[in-house]
Amino acid sequence: MSALLIYKALHIFFMVAWFAGIFYLPRLFIYHTMTEEKACKAMLKIMERRLLYFVTPFAILTTVFGVLTIVEYGREWFKYNLWLHYKLVFVIILYIYHAYCFKLLADFKHDRNIRSTRFYRYYNEFPVFLLLPIILLAVLKPFF
Repeated sequence: MSALLIYKALHIFFMVAWFAGIFYLPRLFIYHTMTEEKACKAMLKIMERRLLYFVTPFAILTTVFGVLTIVEYGREWFKYNLWLHYKLVFVIILYIYHAYCFKLLADFKHDRNIRSTRFYRYYNEFPVFLLLPIILLAVLKPFF
């Protein structure tokens, strides 16, 4: 069993775990905007914080094992596989999305959310539009 295969497997595992949280967190934001009950809002604040802090290490480990995979393949491989460069653009956008979740979490924590339920419904769908090209590029490896 090679280190490369272990890195790839762990990269995929942590990516799946990360996406599970990234798909669910905005759903909690939607519920948060829909409720007026103080007890419910307090519970949602706890759930949102715990979920975001739970999946953030998965995001970090996704990067760690992705980088180790690239290192294992080598500099020349990275240089000539442009599909990976495009994939990394989508991944960077996903990390910006993840970071923005911390800002939204802080807004809810301090009861200063100004966004509508509709905004969070769109925000909830955005990672899907990042995941699709990431997977397509990784699997198809088109030659650009």
